[in-house]
Amino acid sequence: MADHTCTEIRRAGDWETGFELCVLSYDERFLRRKVIETVHDETVLIDLEHTTSLGHGDALVLEDGRLIEVIAAEEPLLAITGENLVQLAWHIGNRHTPCQIEDTRLLIQQDKVIGHMLEHLGAKVTEVSEPFTPEGGAYGHGRTHSHDHGHTAHDHDHHH
Repeated sequence: MADHTCTEIRRAGDWETGFELCVLSYDERFLRRKVIETVHDETVLIDLEHTTSLGHGDALVLEDGRLIEVIAAEEPLLAITGENLVQLAWHIGNRHTPCQIEDTRLLIQQDKVIGHMLEHLGAKVTEVSEPFTPEGGAYGHGRTHSHDHGHTAHDHDHHH
């Protein structure tokens, strides 16, 4: 049995103080029903209605109302720099790879194939270890923008 149960998430900025922390990698922050451990080795059964992507600074709401803060774990990543970052970001996005976009660099999970592809495109690829908080992410429910949503009627009126 887990020490706690969490059936609700609060988003970053939407809560005050947590009594505990849990440090989760990008893949671990994508969950619906799973037991996780806090930094003080307490266990929490997360039991959500829908598969949810947790962000750095979100909080797990426990059955007694207490909060556990979610911290993005350091993990092995590739930092990509180069003069043509926009083009590089496009190539990464085209492969549906989660990508953290910053002003001067891109971060992706370590992937030799993509790393080599980017080097061929003139990028400098460096292995780093840091938290991974990609934009919107690229897979699973809530981590992707399906092409069926958000279209307005105008999109379908092709003016020739």
